[in-house]
Amino acid sequence: MSRFKLHDQFELLEFPDKYVVKPIESPIEAFSVDRRDGNIKPLDENTCSGTGNPIRVSTIYGVGGTIRLLAGTYLLVITSRKEVGTFLGFPIFRLTAMKFLPCNDALRFATAQQKRDEAYFTTLLQSLEITPGLYFSYQTDLTVNLQRRCKLAQAWTRKPMWKQADPRYVWNWHLLEELIECKLDSFIVPLLQGNILFLYLLYQVAELQLKNSPAVISLISRRCTRRLGTRMWRRGANLEGDTANFVESEQVLEINGFKFSLLQVRGSIPLLWEQIVDLSYKPGLKINKHEETPKVVQRHFHDLCQRYGEIMAVDLTDQHGAEGELSKAYAMEMERIPNVRYVSFDFHNICGTTNFDNLGVLYEQIGDEFEKQGYFLVDADDNILEEQKGVIRSNCIDCLDRTNVTQNYMAQKSLNLQLQRIGVFDSTECISMFEDDYTKFKTIWAEQGDEISLQYAGTYALKGDLVRYGKQTMTGAIKDGLSAMSRYYLNNFQDGVRQDAMDLISGRYTVGSNCPSQLQLSGSQPSFLPVASALLIGGVTVTSFTIHQAGRNSQQYLASALWAGVTAGVVAMIKANGRHLCSKPRLCHLI
Repeated sequence: MSRFKLHDQFELLEFPDKYVVKPIESPIEAFSVDRRDGNIKPLDENTCSGTGNPIRVSTIYGVGGTIRLLAGTYLLVITSRKEVGTFLGFPIFRLTAMKFLPCNDALRFATAQQKRDEAYFTTLLQSLEITPGLYFSYQTDLTVNLQRRCKLAQAWTRKPMWKQADPRYVWNWHLLEELIECKLDSFIVPLLQGNILFLYLLYQVAELQLKNSPAVISLISRRCTRRLGTRMWRRGANLEGDTANFVESEQVLEINGFKFSLLQVRGSIPLLWEQIVDLSYKPGLKINKHEETPKVVQRHFHDLCQRYGEIMAVDLTDQHGAEGELSKAYAMEMERIPNVRYVSFDFHNICGTTNFDNLGVLYEQIGDEFEKQGYFLVDADDNILEEQKGVIRSNCIDCLDRTNVTQNYMAQKSLNLQLQRIGVFDSTECISMFEDDYTKFKTIWAEQGDEISLQYAGTYALKGDLVRYGKQTMTGAIKDGLSAMSRYYLNNFQDGVRQDAMDLISGRYTVGSNCPSQLQLSGSQPSFLPVASALLIGGVTVTSFTIHQAGRNSQQYLASALWAGVTAGVVAMIKANGRHLCSKPRLCHLI
């Protein structure tokens, strides 16, 4: 048998009572979805030809699954894609548009509360339609790293794509159940989010000319879906040991018939902690005292050791203030974990915002062990010459900006060792000596950081200049300032809804018509912020005006003092009720 391949283009036929999805290259294979109850029915050659005249025909590029809400089923279809390159010889696509098609007729029988709930759920589906960073391939799995796939039996590639995939890195895994039950294997497209992820997939390719040796570097980041969420509403770990913003990054180098792979992982500090938004720029960190905490940390690192071998945990958080307290608690728990080395490196204190090269201080501490962990290497005949024996697990608070810079530095060091291994570089040469190639290399790492940050925080990464140029620039500082303000707005006023959408798509929250309404139990979220903001702005404006007038008329002093008091009271009210004024999730608890 040959390698399994998905259908890559379909006709979507819309009838009054059903949708029919028909592969263009194989029209006798098709399935229908009833628009009244969402039932899926595979069609054969006879039933395909007897479907009548559709009211609309369009082209789609894959089926992402189904999800059942109160009113019935919604079918996810890929409506637009863009080819971004090839990985190991197979075309890779980025999903650029998708749509949930309603296949239900039960809403007319629903209660008023159910109709309100369904309206909120459909709002969540609409927000999911613009999810960034989703990637897929019709011919190869993207969720399994090179070292693991080379060790799998050749029969693995003959399995349906969803069976080849690692579920933890499939963004739409929860949506595939009904299609799998109907044995529609050649229609099912596993989606990887990179950021993953994922999980979200991040996919970038750089073509280099290293000393006249054509080379391709592929950078793939796979976002884990087990604790999927937004920056402020998913921190730390859950009780199973899964951490927020967990991303596996793989740098693959193809040169002179050789293939190299370097794996690194990132993830939130694996304790039970939170940072609830309250309108302050930097909300306080809270470590939850829980009897399960030691087991949570053990579960997390046991899982990593099972998958990657030796683990070195590099903690990049500050060693003072609230971050310092969290780092200290992490260090104490790591003393109980055998065979895992914990390294604390105060990135802000040692590197600041301009001294990228000071990461050499970190490399002096961990370089020997990092080089012993090695990398994966196969030759042109797929003979395994080297295996990666372990990975570095990096974290800061968000596992974004400082982590991006550090992972880029380690990847650069490994790339030099790889090219020296096959004689492209001698022992004195490194990638930074080749300016054009070095710029391309740094650019794909910076873009990877932006993609991962966009998926978790909603904005591009900070400190991107440190990756691109090795120092902060004025343009970069302005860009970081704008991104920081955007993060503040999104985290406080948008991310509650985004978190609900992610909990829905990942299956953490499932909709049941016979269950009490979680939205009713959690209550609505009336926003007093517009009123408070209007009072604040009005108070400041009137106070300024009356102070200006007071110089001409002494009777205005009393009015000035009165409005200043009103303004101060509004500020105090906003500060005291910050948490109530912010957008917060309504479907699931933090842990």
